[in-house]
Amino acid sequence: MISRRNIRVKVMQTLYTCTAADGSITKEAALRTLENHLDQSRQLFITLTYILTETARYAERDALQKASKYLPTAADLNINVKIAGNEVLWKILEHPSYQQALKEIKPERFGLEEWIRKLYIELTDSELYKQYIAKPERNKKEEKEILEFIFTDLMLPNENLESQIEELFLHWEDDCEMMNLLMLNFLQKPHSYNFQNFVTAEKMKYARELLISVIEKESVCSDLISSKLQNWDPERTALLDMILMRMGICEFLYFETIPPKVTINECIDLAKDYSTPQSGHFVNGILDSIHKELATQNKLHKVNFKKS
Repeated sequence: MISRRNIRVKVMQTLYTCTAADGSITKEAALRTLENHLDQSRQLFITLTYILTETARYAERDALQKASKYLPTAADLNINVKIAGNEVLWKILEHPSYQQALKEIKPERFGLEEWIRKLYIELTDSELYKQYIAKPERNKKEEKEILEFIFTDLMLPNENLESQIEELFLHWEDDCEMMNLLMLNFLQKPHSYNFQNFVTAEKMKYARELLISVIEKESVCSDLISSKLQNWDPERTALLDMILMRMGICEFLYFETIPPKVTINECIDLAKDYSTPQSGHFVNGILDSIHKELATQNKLHKVNFKKS
């Protein structure tokens, strides 16, 4: 489900967490931290999916509650529940892997009921929703778009909901962009997702090997970086910048399926997104210089780090 970029973010987070804690990293502790970060992201995605689906389903509950009034009005007896039968929604709800995921993490325990009600009220006040329920027929594109609207226009911008999510999931701020892309892709093809296979075996292997290579080859990476920091104390370099450059060097040297240009571009983007305003330019300059040096010295043989 998650991309190689997402994996890099998780490895970066893991290295930062372990290094910032006490300055040293053991492979065993780092792997446990990595797995915990990935599992937290999986639980976050399941929880966001739960909020989205329950907001759409709330139409039926709203209709039942209003019809059950002592003296219901005509409007109370005619609540439009079209969205509760949304075809994309039911592809999600009936998916065995989603049902299993709900049993595993039980997102209802997070006390999100009031937020779901508020999101539903906000949804019913929107023009897009009014246009959606005004059409008796179902349109595949509109079925997907109304769910996207709930997520991108109602859930993500809601600062109060965001605060509660951040209390539950510490890496929400770092994962927000990833969750947005995951959800939009998921709504395109909900049947193709497997909540029990959030990280494929291939990507998990890449994550573990990238993490361990950065730890085991720290001295190799540090020597290459230090030689490029003219008149600059390595200890003054932002920790995230150092981590990203070490990750980049390890990909240069030990990951044969990843072109160096891709590595550099990904590290630049992550530096811009997660480090200082100057970090993208800084990381680009250092990694590009190191890559050229390694290429000139014919050292880019892409051997497995365990054999080097």
